[in-house]
Amino acid sequence: MWLCSLLPALTLAFTGSVPGASLSGPTGWHLPGKSAHFNQPGDVVVGGSFSIFRFKTGPLFDFTVPPAEQASVIVSLWGYWVAQSFVFAVEEINRDGRLLPSLILGFSIWNSGDLVVGALHETMALLTGWEEPVPNYECQLSPPRAALVGDTRSAVSIPMARLLGLYKFPQVSHSSTLASLSDKTQFPSFLRTVASDLTTSRAVAHLGVHFGWSWDDHYGQQSSSLVTQELGQAGICIEFHLYVPSQQSLEKTEAIVREMVRCTATGIVVFLSNSNFQLILQGLLGHGIWGRVWVSGDTLHAVLALAAPGVSQLLQSSFSLLQHSSQVLGFPEYFARLHPAQTPEDMFTERFWEVTFGCTWPRRSPGPAGKSSAAGGVRFCSGNESLRGREHPFQEVSKADIGYPAVYSIAHALQDLGTCEHEHGDRTCADPRHFRPWQVHCKTPDGTEIVFDANGDMVTKYDILQGQKTAEGLFHFVRIGVLNPQASSGERLMVQLMQEELQVPSSACSTSCAPGSSQILRQGAPHCCFDCSPCPEGQFADQRDMKQCLLCPGEQAPSQARDRCLPRPEAFLAFDEPLGLALASGALALAGLALLVLALFVRHRASAVVNASNRALSCVLLASLALCALCAQLFLGGPSAASCLLRQSAFAVVFTVAVSSVLAKTLTVVLAFRATRPGDWLRVCLGPSASTAVVLGASSVQVILCGVWLATAPPFPDRDTASEPGHIVLQCQEGSGAAFYCVLGYLGLLAGGTFSVAFLARGLPATFNETKFLTFSMPLFCSVWTAFLPLYHSARGKATVAVEVFSILASAAGLLGGIFIPKCYIILLRPEQNALARLRRGRGAERERQSEELRSRRPPRPWP
Repeated sequence: MWLCSLLPALTLAFTGSVPGASLSGPTGWHLPGKSAHFNQPGDVVVGGSFSIFRFKTGPLFDFTVPPAEQASVIVSLWGYWVAQSFVFAVEEINRDGRLLPSLILGFSIWNSGDLVVGALHETMALLTGWEEPVPNYECQLSPPRAALVGDTRSAVSIPMARLLGLYKFPQVSHSSTLASLSDKTQFPSFLRTVASDLTTSRAVAHLGVHFGWSWDDHYGQQSSSLVTQELGQAGICIEFHLYVPSQQSLEKTEAIVREMVRCTATGIVVFLSNSNFQLILQGLLGHGIWGRVWVSGDTLHAVLALAAPGVSQLLQSSFSLLQHSSQVLGFPEYFARLHPAQTPEDMFTERFWEVTFGCTWPRRSPGPAGKSSAAGGVRFCSGNESLRGREHPFQEVSKADIGYPAVYSIAHALQDLGTCEHEHGDRTCADPRHFRPWQVHCKTPDGTEIVFDANGDMVTKYDILQGQKTAEGLFHFVRIGVLNPQASSGERLMVQLMQEELQVPSSACSTSCAPGSSQILRQGAPHCCFDCSPCPEGQFADQRDMKQCLLCPGEQAPSQARDRCLPRPEAFLAFDEPLGLALASGALALAGLALLVLALFVRHRASAVVNASNRALSCVLLASLALCALCAQLFLGGPSAASCLLRQSAFAVVFTVAVSSVLAKTLTVVLAFRATRPGDWLRVCLGPSASTAVVLGASSVQVILCGVWLATAPPFPDRDTASEPGHIVLQCQEGSGAAFYCVLGYLGLLAGGTFSVAFLARGLPATFNETKFLTFSMPLFCSVWTAFLPLYHSARGKATVAVEVFSILASAAGLLGGIFIPKCYIILLRPEQNALARLRRGRGAERERQSEELRSRRPPRPWP
């Protein structure tokens, strides 16, 4: 924010003067009071900005007067640890003869107070080399400054990065994770040795996917939109998305706690500051909320929250991600040897000592040194206290040494500057002793594990930690796996768990749908809330939680459980199945009956009944009916090329012969009773040649139609996968539908003409007169084939063949029964009626009837 007030001064420096104003020299920029810092000289200086002494948040600045002095109220032990890891790394590099052998690193540590105003002030002091900084001026000769390490929070690092970006001065943050800091347009000189919130959000989302969660609670601040996007892409629903204000509010915290009590999700993702996280956990303690799994991208949240009594019960089985790194060798021993007497210029150690041992140095409180003031209750520090053997809670996961890799990245960058000219012969390489700050790019040298991506973010692995209780009831973090973004395939991060049998509570709005069923979304609910519906017939689901069921390939069908596809069995109307056996038996019986009647007619060929029914046509009709019944056998069994060619054409031709024989018989009877006068031309049509001509002529037309059909588009065997979902129906494809219906149409036309002639002759004498029997049999025949057409179109699979076979047998049986059963009855049971005299009486009666009709038609003679 102070940059805005600097702009007018910068403008004046370049333009000279402004009316009504004069310049007496550079304007200083300072905070009242002495700034807390710790310096160590060297050939190259590395700056550090850490939140060690924290200040109270003062009123908003109006930028009319410099801010008042800030009073420190608390010492951040973790901030002090990070600062000491920074110092330890510098001293270790100076002792190392391989890294920067010709340089001595110095450092300058400043306290930002976890405030933006403090961070900007200390940053400008580092740039100018003066405690009361003057912008754009270096007020004293000092060693070059390589880079600045810090700060902790992103809200503090952002203004620092904007300021340092103006001067192309490198900034390496050890814990600022805001994703926008990766934008090199806004922050050209910012780098960090920690993963950004974007990477951490992906890691948290994929950790939830690995645990099989689909129903989640999420609340947080800066990273909320990122993790929401990642969770959505990973297919995880969010039941509650609660934003926690950065300013602590007891009323809003209670409202969030009430929402958390109502939620049903087991998994809870947290992106919060430490203080807000503690408030929410403390609010949940009184509600008995157990069994929730908390997932955090920062272990520090859980570490600091456990300071509250009873919080460990809430965080049992919680998970957290910790940036993967090995323990810094020697740092615990270095930290244990710290003492204020070793570095009296380090004002941070004195205050840390007081907070750690609960004492006060004598010069900071009145009273004799080394004694306690009973009246004031003050205990003085004697200097004999020691940090050796003193344990700090959760030290193994507190990442107090995160300043260590930041210093090493700067040191390796300086090493690259020193070796650049010698290795590559590039005259543009800088001298490490006389370089400009923007020439430090922190490139990773060969052989190091510090890797930056194109955005200046650290490429790192994550350790997956789980909070567990020991047998003694102590809470600790256990490393259970690694999450490695570098070893990921596609968009999926690789999660490797060391405990394969890790029990993680499920968090789902709906139970998982088993194979054989699909998800049906609940109306008005998120996509993770669904009901399971069995797959419909003909579809399958071979995986859990499928969005929709799938169709099997053409020649496969779902199993009974509809969880996989199986090869379809072949189906056709076989002789050995009940329907096929019944139809085959009926066809043989009908053919046998027709042959028996034929044999009976041949045996009694001289009888009056046989002679009166046109013996030759009757034999042709009986033989064709027997063949019609036998044609039905071609429709049964597995279809072949020969059977497909013969079945329809043979049926059509044989049935045409039968129907044309009936037509010839009907015409013969009608003409026999109409030709009463000698020499009448109708008597010519009563000869055997006329009947033969009718049969041959009608059959020839059908033979021609069938020949054209077989020559152009013959029937062929086909595999039908659509009629029966569970089978492949073997059938004969008709080839040409038009030809098939032309054959049937001609047969129907012939049957209709026969029925019309028989109907007109129904009134002839009954003695041996078969016109009435023909009239009865033809409606039966026509009704069967009229009903056949809709049934044939609606039937599928084997039913199509069964309908056609049944129609063939029914119509043949109708003709056989309607025409020949009465004659067989006379021949076998009424032989006295099978006499020529009865036939003659019938014909005489007909002649008398016709004579009477003629007399009635003549006009009466007049009386003489």
